[in-house]
Amino acid sequence: MTKKTSFKQTLLSVASAFLGVQSDKNRQRDFTKGKLSHFIIAGVLSVILFITILIAVVSWVIPY
Repeated sequence: MTKKTSFKQTLLSVASAFLGVQSDKNRQRDFTKGKLSHFIIAGVLSVILFITILIAVVSWVIPY
C-alpha cells in the first residue's frame, strides 16, 4: 500500500518547482504518490499569490 503525499508536501513541491530547485527524488515521489487535485489547487494558489505580489510591487514602484 502506497501512502499519498500530504497537501503540505504538495505545496512545498510546487514552491520548489516554481523556484526551479525541485530535486529529482521529490519529483519522482510527486509523480508516483501525488494527488492531482492537490497539485491543481496548489498551482492555482501559487499563480494567484505570484500575480498579487507582482501587482503590489508594480504599484509600489510606479505610484498613481
